[in-house]
Amino acid sequence: MRAHPIPPVTEPLQFRAIGLVRGTYTPTDPDQVTRGVLTDSNGLELETVVLGRVLTLMRRHLAMDHPHLWVVYPRCRDSEHLHLQIAGVWEPSTLSPDQNDLDDTLPQGDDYFSIRGELIYTKPETGEMVVKVRQLPRPDGKRPLPFKVSIKGELPLEHLRHFVSFDLRRQGQELHLENHEVIAPMPTRGGKSKGGRGAATTRSSR
Repeated sequence: MRAHPIPPVTEPLQFRAIGLVRGTYTPTDPDQVTRGVLTDSNGLELETVVLGRVLTLMRRHLAMDHPHLWVVYPRCRDSEHLHLQIAGVWEPSTLSPDQNDLDDTLPQGDDYFSIRGELIYTKPETGEMVVKVRQLPRPDGKRPLPFKVSIKGELPLEHLRHFVSFDLRRQGQELHLENHEVIAPMPTRGGKSKGGRGAATTRSSR
């Protein structure tokens, strides 16, 4: 079993949007288990869908009336509501062949999210940002459309059109900035960077 549910980055400009949410998943319709809500420890319900590859795992190995630490892909259909796609579960004590003395906790804790993408909107005076994330082509060669993720936090305007790595923490329906690293200006189609020649690297904590 992999030592961490969020794999390490293999390329400097690797896009991704992934996180960890602990909660109890309940289907909206018992006959359609892929759509439902994830209820966290505070009783907040998050609109959720289950990706097909997780269904067999859920049915065979998990007590669905108990909370689990789910590996999720975040989507923001609007700035006020978070939508989740369940892509896996982190529970070595249940799922590992060797279940002795295995710890289900992680250094980042619950509700940690890693978002890597292009900063396309930032309004420091209101603490609002939007990141565009590109997806890998599908096996049939079709390239999915990029999607946008809303973030609560402050970054200066000079980081627009840069590739940024964000460490975030979910608070209710929102993702709040904890740390960030500005990797580089986004390349244009001609191969040049939008924001200049050099890469900028910073770190912040809130």
